[in-house]
Amino acid sequence: MKRQLFAAATLAASLMMGQTAVASDCKVDVEDPFDLEAAAISEIYDCIKAEMVENYTKGDNEVAATYRDWTVTSTRPAVAGAHGNRLLQTFANDVAAEQYLKFADEGVVMPVGSVLAKESITISKKKKKAKTGPLFIMTKGEAGSAPEAADWVYSVVQPNGKMMKFKQSFCHDCHVSWEAQDMLAYPLEEVRVSN
Repeated sequence: MKRQLFAAATLAASLMMGQTAVASDCKVDVEDPFDLEAAAISEIYDCIKAEMVENYTKGDNEVAATYRDWTVTSTRPAVAGAHGNRLLQTFANDVAAEQYLKFADEGVVMPVGSVLAKESITISKKKKKAKTGPLFIMTKGEAGSAPEAADWVYSVVQPNGKMMKFKQSFCHDCHVSWEAQDMLAYPLEEVRVSN
């Protein structure tokens, strides 16, 4: 209860000073995200999730504005190692959800129009705080639309809402490790939502 009152007071003070609340309120007890227990990860996510959407939607990316209405694919964020050892939570649009939630290891062919959005939370080792990380997006195009990336188009919304510029190979060169899964790296098994 004290924490909730403190958070409310901090938010009110920030708003009165013309600022929005920042993730500095989301303290982390460990320096390495791999050391976080499930309960601590859930607490971090509860603390930062509203701010994440606020940050991602500072720009005009359509996915950033809608992904939270999609199917969440895990019970909580988890650290898989990829994406800079960030805590990750993946959402699948209506086109992608049924196939994605099978978490199949082989023969996966995602339907055209599938979109996956992966929220990320960065743990600042120095300050022991959680911060909004990038929103990673994968979009499955028509056959032949992006042959160098198996028809996936990768994009990234930065925590300030701006789109990150990068070569498609930057993402695809890692995702090709999951070629039998149509380039999909799933959430860790212990947090996957059952279909």
